[in-house]
Amino acid sequence: MSVNPASVTNPPAQFPEDFVFGGATAAYQVEGETRTHGKGKVAWDDFLEAQGRFSPDPASDFYNQYPVDLELCEEFGINGIRLSIAWSRIFPNGTGEMNPEGVQFYHDLFAECHKHHVEPFVTLHHFDTPLPLFEKGDFLNRETIDAFVDFATFCFKEYADQVTYWFTFNEIWADASNTYIEGTFPGGVKAHLAEAFQCEHNMMLAHAKAVLAFHNGGFKGKIGVIQSLEFKYPLNENDPADIKAANNEHVLQNQFLLDATFRGDYAPDTLECANRLAAVSGGTIEILDEDLEIMREAALYNDYLGVNNYQCRFLKAYDGENDLHHNGTGEKGTGRWRVKGIGEHVNKP
Repeated sequence: MSVNPASVTNPPAQFPEDFVFGGATAAYQVEGETRTHGKGKVAWDDFLEAQGRFSPDPASDFYNQYPVDLELCEEFGINGIRLSIAWSRIFPNGTGEMNPEGVQFYHDLFAECHKHHVEPFVTLHHFDTPLPLFEKGDFLNRETIDAFVDFATFCFKEYADQVTYWFTFNEIWADASNTYIEGTFPGGVKAHLAEAFQCEHNMMLAHAKAVLAFHNGGFKGKIGVIQSLEFKYPLNENDPADIKAANNEHVLQNQFLLDATFRGDYAPDTLECANRLAAVSGGTIEILDEDLEIMREAALYNDYLGVNNYQCRFLKAYDGENDLHHNGTGEKGTGRWRVKGIGEHVNKP
């Protein structure tokens, strides 16, 4: 009997045994209970209330429903979940007094993860600096760097037996750009490129110090950072001005942060572009020699890089004044991103 090979059904493809098929959350976006159980405030609490359009409570009520969520993960073959520890649930003011109920919540959450064979991948900061530190300048204030490292070190020790995979920050670019360029995060500063670069540098310094605390503390497991990366294309690939516009934003979003992550310092062309753009907004970037010493050492101990990728961007040259409007309502065609010194976001169908 002959068999037509085309009639034989191929067996279903299988993920490798060590493949993690996961989901992802952020504490403020899913937990709810933002002002209960001893949790301290973050800037988003009042910011969202003032808008009157969004509420963080109950969100998906993860604080109370996580046993159901993790049971569903197991049922549907999800063997990993990325989640974050809310800093102000552990230290309501960012420093000082600890909240035992918050500490226990994450112990219980991680235990439930393991019960359902779901590996937790834990982010320490996902846009939610405790309010007292935010009000003092957030990561533009170096006090926040030290407070974050203390919080991170506490978590490394407290959850050492339950967490193997750590991330320091989620999307430093998003924090910097939405706070100091687009003005859509609490604080609402627009088109201040110097502050955006300074935020990126200081958060990368905080990352480096936390990585060294993890390494020097002898903790088991792995640690890295999550960056939001985008390809930047010139609208006209033969136009030097469009090419420069694309490179400007490439340095701002990608190159500056990747240099800090893996070099531990900044390449000459990175610094040239960063300083030039900072000057456009009337500012400078403070990068101390001792910062770079710490960052260079920490760069050796990054175990992995998380990459969040949402879209690419097309840019064309723009010589006008800043013109920024974030389309947060879904009304098509109303968004504008024209930044003096960088360029303009455009569509290329």
